[in-house]
Amino acid sequence: MRITVTYPLGSLESRSARLVLRTDLDWDADLLPVEVLDPGLPGALGDRVVFDIPFSAPFHAVKPCIRDSDALHWSKGSDYVLSAHEPDPDIWPYFFGEERGRVSEILRVPCVEGDERSHAVRVYFPPGYDENTLRRFPVVYMNDGQNLFLPEEAFAGQEWQVDETMDRLDRMNAIRKALVVGVAPADRMLQYTHPGYQAYGRFMVERLKPLMDELFRTRPGPTDTVVMGSSLGGVVSLYLAWEHPGVFGRAACLSSTFGFQDDLFQRIENEPKRDILLYLDSGWPRDNFDATNAMRDLLLSRGYVLGQDLVQFSFPDGKHDEGSWSGRLHVPFQFFLGRAWASLRQPSNSQIIVGRNPA
Repeated sequence: MRITVTYPLGSLESRSARLVLRTDLDWDADLLPVEVLDPGLPGALGDRVVFDIPFSAPFHAVKPCIRDSDALHWSKGSDYVLSAHEPDPDIWPYFFGEERGRVSEILRVPCVEGDERSHAVRVYFPPGYDENTLRRFPVVYMNDGQNLFLPEEAFAGQEWQVDETMDRLDRMNAIRKALVVGVAPADRMLQYTHPGYQAYGRFMVERLKPLMDELFRTRPGPTDTVVMGSSLGGVVSLYLAWEHPGVFGRAACLSSTFGFQDDLFQRIENEPKRDILLYLDSGWPRDNFDATNAMRDLLLSRGYVLGQDLVQFSFPDGKHDEGSWSGRLHVPFQFFLGRAWASLRQPSNSQIIVGRNPA
């Protein structure tokens, strides 16, 4: 199996550094690359190199390392465990940073013209973001951003624990790393319902997303851009993907109040099918269970296929609160960012290098 490892060796002071691989075939032996895709600075082997592992078992554990003369630096985080039939594996290691992500300070982003208010925005950066600067990331935009990261900001002191969940899934090697942009509403009832969500959509598309793409190393295409929320936040998430499918190609709608104060049933029934990927869920019995089932059936009637571009789950005794959403948040993250799910939807898991067009 051929494995691609990418890391900016040119950022190190040493010019003798090399990328090597250690594996469970022999943890004490350096495996050398068989191909250099991007030469590094003079004297360095390369910033993007390919290794060939002879598989002798259904799966093997591997660990990228930096060999610098007699010193050996092991990459941070868990071992990468690759299966013998995994398509196009690529690894973006980091060696010197913290093994958990970080959450930014609040950024204030003005609303659309004519509205003097602003949105409070926090951004989650995954482990290795600051060190491995060759990598670009999918982005998850989450509504009700005040409830995501810090208990002192969250409703009733109960946060979604988004950063902890993302870190745990990263340690599992269960998902591709991603940025999470938490957006607090200026007026929740107005901006998450009809007709106010039209102006909120313009803010997201014309102001917030271009700013995030400018400031951070994002993968800006719709297949790498997720919008997510719960309750009314789930309603506006589906609206954003349906109205702007060229921007938000994926939407997760948890416990959504479909039909309460929106026109989504009418839109979806009477407008052409959008090329988007959708996740719906609800608790039972009193967590918008019937409304979610009705939306599922409408989407199926419009040509969406369960397990392909639509998934829906019902959680027995699931409640309409932050604790319940936190407990099942990993499911949509895995659907949209999971290594196996992503591989099924992409003919080739192409590398994305800063300065190159995204694949």
